Amino acid sequence: MKNWKIDPAHSEIKFKVKHLLVSTVTGSFGKFDAELNSDGDDFENAVISFEAESASINTNNAQRDAHLQSADFFDAENFPKMTFVSKSFKKLTDSNFELTGDMTIRGTTKEVKLNVEYNGNAKGFDGLEVAGFEITGKLNRFDFGLQWNAMTEAGGIVVGPEIKIEIFAEMKESVEVSKAA
Repeated sequence: MKNWKIDPAHSEIKFKVKHLLVSTVTGSFGKFDAELNSDGDDFENAVISFEAESASINTNNAQRDAHLQSADFFDAENFPKMTFVSKSFKKLTDSNFELTGDMTIRGTTKEVKLNVEYNGNAKGFDGLEVAGFEITGKLNRFDFGLQWNAMTEAGGIVVGPEIKIEIFAEMKESVEVSKAA
């Protein structure tokens, strides 16, 4: 069994959502963690877990970030983390996988499917192996209780329901230090 941890200095958790149905607002989460456990070097059937701190959301607008952290959206005070736990990691081609798992946001858990592109492995400067992945997918924010919305004078919605997810993950081989008996 090989264990991997995300390298936050070389990884990004990003999202995109439509604003007024005509423009796109992007954001990211600054505090997150992920682990990957795999029996083989090809990562097929790997077990993956991920969490992000809701209060670490950043859209480059302090007023909007405060609103997103509030009870109208993530309710970060009562639900400080969003999580993902894999159910399957199915290899489709040498570099493409389908990742299925349970996403929990604001206390609501739903199954989601994500596309994963495996970018390969390399040795890091510390001699440990790193593996790169790009994960993309979509989810409906209403499915997770992020219900807030407002209508424009013309009858359009302010925030679209579909959230596009982009994760650029550099996973680093985890070396556990064994204790002498």
